[in-house]
Amino acid sequence: MASMTAGQSGKLQSDNLDTNYTFALRALTTLFFMWGFITCLNDILIPHLKGIFDLSYSQAMLVQFCFFGAYFLVSVPAGFLVKRIGYQKGIVIGLVIAALGCAMFYPAASLMSYPVFLLALFVLASGITVLQVSANPYVSNLGPAKTASARLNLTQAFNALGTTVAPFFGALLILDHTATALSAAESADSVKLPYLLLASALLILAAVFAWLKLPDLKIDHAPDIVVVNPDASIWQYRHLVLGVIAIFVYVGAEVAIGSFLVSFLSLPDIAGLTEQTAAHYIAYYWGGAMVGRFIGAGLLHKIDAGKLLCFNAVMAMVLICIAIVSTGSIAMWAILFVGLCNSIMFPTIFSLAINQLKELTSQGSGLLCLAIVGGAIIPLLQGMLADEIGVQLAFILPVFCYGFIAYYGFFGARVMTPLAAAQQE
Repeated sequence: MASMTAGQSGKLQSDNLDTNYTFALRALTTLFFMWGFITCLNDILIPHLKGIFDLSYSQAMLVQFCFFGAYFLVSVPAGFLVKRIGYQKGIVIGLVIAALGCAMFYPAASLMSYPVFLLALFVLASGITVLQVSANPYVSNLGPAKTASARLNLTQAFNALGTTVAPFFGALLILDHTATALSAAESADSVKLPYLLLASALLILAAVFAWLKLPDLKIDHAPDIVVVNPDASIWQYRHLVLGVIAIFVYVGAEVAIGSFLVSFLSLPDIAGLTEQTAAHYIAYYWGGAMVGRFIGAGLLHKIDAGKLLCFNAVMAMVLICIAIVSTGSIAMWAILFVGLCNSIMFPTIFSLAINQLKELTSQGSGLLCLAIVGGAIIPLLQGMLADEIGVQLAFILPVFCYGFIAYYGFFGARVMTPLAAAQQE
């Protein structure tokens, strides 16, 4: 009888733990939605600030440079911070920093200062970086290891939902107001309400996550990497090194295309749309990526990951080339459908790049995350091209990016260990 009672007690504790984990996972989906939402708002902000401050395309792309540059600069310090204070406190601090960045849009608009806008974006992105460093591993550890990928895919779906919804929010509260503004100062004021609303939402979330009794998952304070072979070097793995480059150019190409969509669709030869109307079409680009994730998840069970990656990259190249050489609705829909091709690229490149790294997997993952800085560099380069040769022809840069990804999927992702490489030589 006693053993039966103990068994029932153990089952009850297990049920309570499962309930707590399920509740925590549901709460965390709001975070993934929010940072997808905020990141996609940059695509609305770029043409908006370009018009207010009469910027060149390269100057306007400093929005993405400051935003994604924060990922590169803050991710390592954020990792140390989260190790010190824990996942839940890291989430709260990330939300507060992001809220501060949103609130800084108010003085930036009041001062009519582009540098202050860029500083606000950097602070905002720093908060989101802390949030990601805290939330991603927390979700991974929030249950059995064998279902970690499924949990991350679920939360990433809400991230994609945020990127799909954000263009409608931005068009309604920012660009629609700008269309009726009588001066640049009034146009700048249009960002105050949306970003104050976001700051309020983030602070409410911070308060909620500070109050919630989430499962206390312990962080391993041991070194991230246990090197079994002291002579092993992460740079000896060709498929990882090429994977880092592939992540760099993928994130850069995806962000660059999204950043130029409003300007591209506003061209008289393409669609001649107003900025507020063009903003709604950004949802098709990011929504296509969301739909493609579900399609790709099924196809990856039947098709080799490298081959599917190569196919998607080649299709992206074809679609962009069509957008460059054609006009009207053909060019418009060709560039929007690139979003569908993007869908599986990041997780597929990531998984191929860390394949068979063994004890160096953690170090390899860190390098791949730092490669997200491509979202800062590639859009800036495309902005410089747009200033020289025009918006439409500047899309040639993403063509080369996807060309490298096609090469990586077809050939570069093949695992070649240092020993095999030495034997081949």
